[in-house]
Amino acid sequence: QVQLVESGGGLVQPGGSLRLSCAASGSIFSINAMRWYRQAPGKEREFVALITTGGSTNYVDSVKGRFTISRDNAKNTVYLQMNSLKPEDTAVYYCNAAVVLTSRAQIEVWGQGTLVTVSS
Repeated sequence: QVQLVESGGGLVQPGGSLRLSCAASGSIFSINAMRWYRQAPGKEREFVALITTGGSTNYVDSVKGRFTISRDNAKNTVYLQMNSLKPEDTAVYYCNAAVVLTSRAQIEVWGQGTLVTVSS
């Protein structure tokens, strides 16, 4: 019914930047909160950032001041601008959305993930 497709991952040197995108498509009436999570090798998935419909944001302490989450409600897309990247940011990044369907049912949807590797 709804699909999230992430893009923008890749290999970057420490101190570099990347911008992730996540576009939602399908039987969407509206989207409430949108989030980014990440999972590093051998670790559990962790919350990275959140943005509400109104634009309020929240971040995990380790990325504050370096990452910026934003969204384009007209395009049903959420972004994650990542600056001053560190090797410990290496992970698969997943987007997550709280979607209200055209049927007015509410579901939680996950993307397939995009790999970010920070290495020299």
